[in-house]
Amino acid sequence: MIDKPREIALKILYKIDKEKGYSNIVLNEYINENKDKLTNKDIGLISEIVYGVTNWKLTLDEIIKKYSKIKIKKISSWILNILRMGIYQIIFLDKIPKSAAVNESVNLAKRYGHKSSSNFVNAILRKIEYEDYEGFFDIKDDIQRISKTTSTPEWIVEELKKDRENIDEVENICKELNKRPKTVIRRNNLKISKQNFEEILKDKKYKFENSKINEDFYVVDKIKKIEDMEEFKKGYFTVQDISAGLSAFLLEPKENEKILDACSAPGGKTTYLAEIMNNNGYIEAWDIHKSRTNLIEENAKRLGITIIKTKIMDATIYDENKKEKFDKILLDVPCLGIGVIKRKPDIKWQRKNEDIEQISNIQQKILETCSKYLKKGGEMIYSTCSILKEENEKNIYKFLEKNKNFELEKIKNEKFLEILPNELQDGFFIAKLEKKE
Repeated sequence: MIDKPREIALKILYKIDKEKGYSNIVLNEYINENKDKLTNKDIGLISEIVYGVTNWKLTLDEIIKKYSKIKIKKISSWILNILRMGIYQIIFLDKIPKSAAVNESVNLAKRYGHKSSSNFVNAILRKIEYEDYEGFFDIKDDIQRISKTTSTPEWIVEELKKDRENIDEVENICKELNKRPKTVIRRNNLKISKQNFEEILKDKKYKFENSKINEDFYVVDKIKKIEDMEEFKKGYFTVQDISAGLSAFLLEPKENEKILDACSAPGGKTTYLAEIMNNNGYIEAWDIHKSRTNLIEENAKRLGITIIKTKIMDATIYDENKKEKFDKILLDVPCLGIGVIKRKPDIKWQRKNEDIEQISNIQQKILETCSKYLKKGGEMIYSTCSILKEENEKNIYKFLEKNKNFELEKIKNEKFLEILPNELQDGFFIAKLEKKE
C-alpha cells in the first residue's frame, strides 16, 4: 500500500523539477487540491519532505553518487526524487525509522519506475547511514566542505567568502539559511489595538512572542492554514518578515505625505507604509505586471487601506511627469534573494553566478531612474533581501559617485543596515539616502 503523503510529496518534487516551479507554490496547489483528504499530520510530513529535499538536494545527490553506478543525469526524475526522499528521511528525520523510509521508497519505485527500479532503490537506501553525511565535514577545502555540508552551491559560498574574510562567518550564514523559518505576522493598527490582538492570540491558545525590534510584529508558533483564519480574512494582520517590514518602517512615512513604492508587489511593505501613515496621504505602488498589482489591491482591501494607487509601471524607464513629485521613495529592488533562501530554497538551484551582473545592472538603473522622482530634501530607502555586496554597498557607492546631490543617512550609527539571516529574521540590506536641498 502506497503511503499517500509520500506519494503526494513525490508528485510535487517531480513537478518542481520538470516545470522549474517554486516549491512553496506547487506545494500549496497540491495541498489545496487534497486538503479534504489530508490530516494536519499528513500536511506536516508532505511539507517537511518537499522543503527538506528541495533544500538539501546538493548534499543528497552527493550521497547518491557515492553508491550509484548510474550517473545522476541518467536516473529518471521519478526515481531520483524517490532516492532523495528516502535519504532525506534516513539522515535528517530522526522520528522516521529507516525501515519505513526504505520500504515506502521501494513501494513508490515499483509504481513510478521500471521493473528493476525498486531493486536499485532498495540496494542504495539500505547502505545509507548518518556517517555518509558526517563524512563531508572532513573535506579540507573550505568551499567544498561548506557546500556539501550545507547544500549550498559553490558559487554562493565563493561570493560570500569574497565579501567576508572570515570563513567561519560564511559557514554560519550557510547554516542559518538551512534552518526552518519562523512564522512572523504584522498587526494592522488600523483595525485592532495591540491589547485586543494579543487577547485574541491568547484566547486561541497560539504561542506567540512580540518582537523586540518592532512591536507591530509577532513570532507565532504552529499556526496551520494561516490564511483561513477569520482574523486574517478580517485584516487584523498580515504575514511579513521583520526584516522586510524594517525597510518600510525606516523610511519613516508621515501622514499626508506623497510616497512612491516603485517595486511594490505583492504589497507587504506598501500596506505597512499605509498603516504607519494611519491611512492618510497618498502612496503610488508600481509593478510591471497587472497580476501583481492585483495582489497589492487585494491586500489593501483586506487590510482596510484606501490610500494606495496601483500603476503598471517599469521602474527602469524614466517618466518626466514624475520628476520631483514624491516626498519619500521606497526601492525594494529585485535581487538574487540570497538572504531568504530558508523561505525559498529553490533560489539555490534557479540562480546562477552570471545572474549577479545582470541583476546588479537592473538595480542600478532603478536607483538612478527613481531618484529623479524624489523632491529636494526628500528621503529614499534602497533595500534588497540579498546579502551580496555586489547588489548592495557597491550599488550605493556607484550611485553616490554619479549623484553628488545625494548623501547617506546613518541607520543606527552605521552607513548601512545589513541583517544576516538568523532564527528570527531574513537576511536583508537597507540604505537610506537623502536628496540635498
